[in-house]
Amino acid sequence: MSKWRTAFAAYHPIVHLLMAGTVFVSLTQSMSMPFLAIYLSETTTLTPAYIGLIIGAGPLAGTVGGFLGGILSDLFGRQKLMLLSMLLMAAAFAGFVFLAHPLFLLLISLLLGLAASFYGTVSKAMMGDLTAEEKRFRVFSNRYLAINLGVAVGPMLGAFLGISGSGIAFMLTACSTVLFAVVLGIACQKYQVSAHAAAGQSAEKASLPQIWNVLKRDVALLAFVVGGILLVTVHGQMSVTLSQYLRENMAEGVALFGVMMSANGITVLLLQVPLTRLVERYSLFSRIAEGAALMAVGELGFAFSATWSWFVAAMIVFTLGEILIVPAEYAQIDQISPANMRGTYYGAQSVSMLGSFLGPWAGGMVLHAYGGPPMFVLMAALAMISVIFYGLGRRLHEKRSRQDGVQMKTVSEGRD
Repeated sequence: MSKWRTAFAAYHPIVHLLMAGTVFVSLTQSMSMPFLAIYLSETTTLTPAYIGLIIGAGPLAGTVGGFLGGILSDLFGRQKLMLLSMLLMAAAFAGFVFLAHPLFLLLISLLLGLAASFYGTVSKAMMGDLTAEEKRFRVFSNRYLAINLGVAVGPMLGAFLGISGSGIAFMLTACSTVLFAVVLGIACQKYQVSAHAAAGQSAEKASLPQIWNVLKRDVALLAFVVGGILLVTVHGQMSVTLSQYLRENMAEGVALFGVMMSANGITVLLLQVPLTRLVERYSLFSRIAEGAALMAVGELGFAFSATWSWFVAAMIVFTLGEILIVPAEYAQIDQISPANMRGTYYGAQSVSMLGSFLGPWAGGMVLHAYGGPPMFVLMAALAMISVIFYGLGRRLHEKRSRQDGVQMKTVSEGRD
């Protein structure tokens, strides 16, 4: 019992609540959103092309929404924006049930993409605010695990209840999001979580000119964002182009793809915690470099595999790289962000989700023109090129830190 009490005391109660809420909301969302295309095709007369446009509009809006949400959270506060974004998400989920006009559905998808990106960026920033620096990597790892846990359980639970992809599932998602928003709002009031409460750091708000000036000259952040775009491009093409490749080139390729995606989820659930603790002794850059190398090996495995077992093994290796990279990317951005601009920096990092569009698009073109193996080899190369940008960002940040240290020392000596 004391072990559980100690583990709970290691983090702020709001951090624990955000973790639990992440499982709860991602679980209900995974009963609805993966089936949105099927739901719209059954309840509307829209063409597959327009349904694809509606579904793709959300993630595209989220690419800029995370950045905008991060800036707004630094200017006006985390709590209000996070609660507002959750209520907007709930309204969007309900909108899919009650609205059928194509234009309204497109606007709803855009709204959902923006609100979800706001929530994702601001919740990460609040977790960073309320957690000591040395514990943030584990917090981000646990958040990643919480999302995967909800996604793993949600579709199965929805199928068991017979509501997956139905209007009931979308309404359940809307109600669960509102419920979580209410509980989170009450908890923030109870624990007196201020809009900019940082763990042992200044709560001074950043101004918009200050935010712009810092972003304009932070080349290290730009390097990290470019590296992130490349890695998300590699990850983003995996499910789309891999499924097409397997369907065309493997016997029962669709079934194999399902097995591989299950292997991805199971690997995350089983190995996330032990692998995270194993690599905590290494630098963030080392974790990202090792993760990128594992993703590259996994892509090469996809290129040269010929049997089910080799494809599944390649997927497991690819997933190990994913486990290392995702929390390390968040922690790396956190490390370079000023305390009063954490939301802005997390928002800038969310621009890397542009790779979710570039991956399927570029991967699809290479797949069509040259076939699967060249496409997978190209993605392996992009994974390794990303390490160059992360290395550049690390060196630039270290150089700036040394310069700031020298300036502070000079100022201190001048005062003496």
